[in-house]
Amino acid sequence: MATTSFFERMKMLSAADKALVKAFLIMAVLTLGLGIAFGTTTAFARAGFIEIDPDRAFQIMTLHGVTIFFYWLYFVQAALLLVLVACFSGGDIAIAWRRMAWAGFVLMTAGFISSEGSSLSGLALLYNAPPEIVADYERPAAVFFYLGYLLLGMGLLFVAVPAIWTALKPKFEGRIDSWSSVGFAAVAWAGLLIVSAFAAVNAFASPLIWAMGEGQLSTNYTMGWNLLFHNVHYLPLMATVVMWYVLIEVLTGVKSIFGQRFSKAIFASYLLLVPPTSLYHMFLEPDLAEPVRLAGSLLSLFISVPTVLVFLLIIASLEVHARAHGGRGLFGWIPMLPWRNPVMAAVGMAVVNLALGGVFSFVLIQEQMAPLLSDTFFVPAYFHFLTLGTVTLTFVASLLYVIPAITGRNLWRPGLLARLPYVMTFGLVLFGGGGLTAGFMGVPRRVFDISYDGAAAGAWMTAMAFVGIGAVFMALAMAVYIFALAASLFATPRLARGILAGLPEVQWGGIVPGYQSAYVGPLAVLVLVGGMYAFTAFGFEMIARMPLSASSEAH
Repeated sequence: MATTSFFERMKMLSAADKALVKAFLIMAVLTLGLGIAFGTTTAFARAGFIEIDPDRAFQIMTLHGVTIFFYWLYFVQAALLLVLVACFSGGDIAIAWRRMAWAGFVLMTAGFISSEGSSLSGLALLYNAPPEIVADYERPAAVFFYLGYLLLGMGLLFVAVPAIWTALKPKFEGRIDSWSSVGFAAVAWAGLLIVSAFAAVNAFASPLIWAMGEGQLSTNYTMGWNLLFHNVHYLPLMATVVMWYVLIEVLTGVKSIFGQRFSKAIFASYLLLVPPTSLYHMFLEPDLAEPVRLAGSLLSLFISVPTVLVFLLIIASLEVHARAHGGRGLFGWIPMLPWRNPVMAAVGMAVVNLALGGVFSFVLIQEQMAPLLSDTFFVPAYFHFLTLGTVTLTFVASLLYVIPAITGRNLWRPGLLARLPYVMTFGLVLFGGGGLTAGFMGVPRRVFDISYDGAAAGAWMTAMAFVGIGAVFMALAMAVYIFALAASLFATPRLARGILAGLPEVQWGGIVPGYQSAYVGPLAVLVLVGGMYAFTAFGFEMIARMPLSASSEAH
């Protein structure tokens, strides 16, 4: 199996295993399509392109957040996790305890129906669902909303346990001495899914019981939500870098120059560093003790350490192999990568978007900036660089590779798909640039009519117009992606030979690179840190110049 490609291993899955994975893939593409539709409508309303009744607008915003952030991101993770453990654990290419994984699928699908149904009935809690804003007449709908989240959490548990056993089984049977770095990363990924499942129970069980008319509402909902949100925020990012690690080797043949043990240590660091860094989410709590604020500020510095380390590992490995194959100059090796392959193009632009989102995320999580920006449009502006431009784009790239192997169907128009990441990133720059500027000027985060009867600054609508224009490009790119993924799931043409036949790849893994320099990774990190400081200073300057009257009216 060591010489068998990832694509060939996926093709070797049994028909029953493929049916399970395909079920998760279908739900992933469905939830992605719905979430993009809800999000586009929300963006157009926020930009003033269309008018929507305020109650309906919050309902659509709720549907967007719930569908994308919880269901799309976790249906797709379930599919990819099961594929990785089956193909990289070193034993039989099969999913263990398949019936339990099917139960996980049923629970997650039931959760989706429950959450979406309650929102479509008129409940507009937004995705954080604070129970204190639930009116008495809304309690029946709230029951199904919280129940949906609990079913999702239990479904994730029922997927993660078979994934871990699939990886453990070859070790217990004595077939392998140690996991590959990808197998180890998949187990860590599944472990964090289990943590998230229990965090969901901790956050939503009490509100569910209260909404059913039993018991008192817990006073610790905000803390439970923050703990859950932190895990479900960073878990997709961990999954993203794991898929980078896998796809880069697929497309270039390059393995880590630092060895598997170092890679495993980095992936293990997610388990050590992600859970305790959740304190910064609580900066807005008025009674938060000062020592806790200080601890949160210090711990927040470690949030990006594992992701930055994986980025450095991948970039350094690529650079030294590319130089061994003739790459010249500081950046001359980068054009040698197979950019006309839609998977490579998507991964490349996901890295760019992570850098943009990472810079502004560090601006936001500083204790002095968080109270000033957390209730402004700054948050959705920077967040979309990460959720859409980084995580979703990487998962789409992964599906472009996985779906043809699972279904035996070619991709639809791969040449066009290779151009979409640039279209989407262009849209994100417009959306994010306008939104970040609007946030610095005080545009509120969850207010649809920001005119305030003519009292608001005229620049607010100009900035938000860029948000709407950017959303047009983002929506068009994602609509084409969704059509292509659906076509690969359901269309009839068969694969004649290997993955994406005729599309460019490079094979740099056959030559031991020897001594080569690798500058681009460290240079990129220095630019990231410089950007963080520059935009923090810029943010303080803009906020200081903002008229106090406009600032107070915005909130």
